[in-house]
Amino acid sequence: MGASPLAECVDIFLLGTSAGGVEALSVLLPALRPAGRSSGFVAMHRMRDKGSLLLPAILGRNCAASLVEAEDKLPIQSGTVYLAPADYHLLIDPGPAIALSADEPVHYSRPSIDVMFESAAHVYRERVLAVILSGANPDGAAGLQAVRRSGGVTVVQDPATAFCAAMPAAAVNAGPVDAILALEAIRDLLATLP
Repeated sequence: MGASPLAECVDIFLLGTSAGGVEALSVLLPALRPAGRSSGFVAMHRMRDKGSLLLPAILGRNCAASLVEAEDKLPIQSGTVYLAPADYHLLIDPGPAIALSADEPVHYSRPSIDVMFESAAHVYRERVLAVILSGANPDGAAGLQAVRRSGGVTVVQDPATAFCAAMPAAAVNAGPVDAILALEAIRDLLATLP
């Protein structure tokens, strides 16, 4: 399958989600290329509890690429998907490398989608594909606009198809986006990443 015009210049992709996120990611992650060039980052609102500790294993089982929980100062590798750990913001630093932060929650959330998206936009500029999925608060809307201002590609799950429409609706209402797609169309888009 050839690259989509939306994805042809992408070096990293970002997925932001909350309520309904495990189900959405279970559809998207199997579509990734096992040895792709793009790196992925997932910020999902989750509590620091026993169930949360199992999340990397649960998502990794269905992910075609290598999925790991992000660690501070970890160099970013191609073909790897990094999951923001519970109770830490995931930032992308020049290098590129991962930075974890225990700064105050944003929209009551840590990890914050806004924080991850804004840091990625600063480092990767137009080579970012950022996607907002199902969720219950407006986290990610401002970060998505930061990606757009940097020349990156912005995609929102169609709120009508989301388990929880609040997050994608807030992203759509915050400003223009490149595409509003059903989950299956986002899956097909991710499958074209280099």
